[in-house]
Amino acid sequence: MAERFRDIVVVGASAGGVEALRAFVGGLPADLSAAVLVVLHLPPGGASALPAILSRSGSLPAVAARSGEPLRHGRIYVAPPDHHLLVEDGACRLSRGPTENGYRPAIDALFRSAALAHGPAVIGVVLSGSLDDGSAGLDTIKSRGGLAIVQDPEDAIYPAMPENAMARVSPDHVVPAVEIGGVLADRVREPVEARDGEPLPLIEEIEARIARSDGPGNAVSLEVLDVSEPSGLACPDCQGVLFTLDKEGTRYRCRVGHAWTAKALFQQQSRDIEQALWAALRALEEKRDLAGRMTQDAERRGYPLVAGRYSRHRDEAGHAATVLRKFLFEGLPTVTDLPDGASDETA
Repeated sequence: MAERFRDIVVVGASAGGVEALRAFVGGLPADLSAAVLVVLHLPPGGASALPAILSRSGSLPAVAARSGEPLRHGRIYVAPPDHHLLVEDGACRLSRGPTENGYRPAIDALFRSAALAHGPAVIGVVLSGSLDDGSAGLDTIKSRGGLAIVQDPEDAIYPAMPENAMARVSPDHVVPAVEIGGVLADRVREPVEARDGEPLPLIEEIEARIARSDGPGNAVSLEVLDVSEPSGLACPDCQGVLFTLDKEGTRYRCRVGHAWTAKALFQQQSRDIEQALWAALRALEEKRDLAGRMTQDAERRGYPLVAGRYSRHRDEAGHAATVLRKFLFEGLPTVTDLPDGASDETA
């Protein structure tokens, strides 16, 4: 096997990520012998100003990644909105494959593809963010001989992503964002034995192909059904059945490819429940108002029994609306509401 160096750096960030990325990029040396690929969770519409922001923050040029663009040392490639950024054959690849944890671009998709393409030559970096995006992908990088670097949670505006990454893997370095560049300057010079093309575990290989949108129709996604079990849970994106991807029940995919971690799924379910409850409150208030109008109409027409019936409906709907509104204003529990000492990690 030919010798090569660690020259692929993949970086994931979410909430608080712009600040973390600016600090990270500001610490990168101008002669960095590696290509840097960045995923920041972004809304799907419009253009991203992140390449310009990062170019002004450090000495390396940052560009919006283009599909098929060869990776060059000393350059930062930023995932554009609504596209997964993947690594394939020493080049960027953009894909509109299924969302992961509700996001496209997704951090795990980038990390997984880099690990598959370049094995131990990859260094994964997890910065500020909520929930646990990037943890599974960082685990894949480590399992193939790559390095894991995590922003010190005390340095992160949102420490959940670094904390969850540290709970899943043993990082090689845990440092403030501004110091990661110095660490990379040393580690990219280390030679490694190239293992390009070495297969991932079956389920991760299938996931990598789903992100690339390879295969005819939904044949690739259907492979998930053959190597997993139905979870009894529904996908928030398409309402299809979710299948468990691990024995612990921490990761899921549906038959069309949407991916979720347990924590992201819990958070999305909380949002869906709240949305449904607000819709129920609106329906109750409309029913209350309509029953009130019908009460007045019955009284005006001289039908006291009918008026009394609609009056009871008005009072019942009004009471239910009051109770539901109070519940909504008190808020629904989320994964960040767990009490101290709970068995789950902070999301």
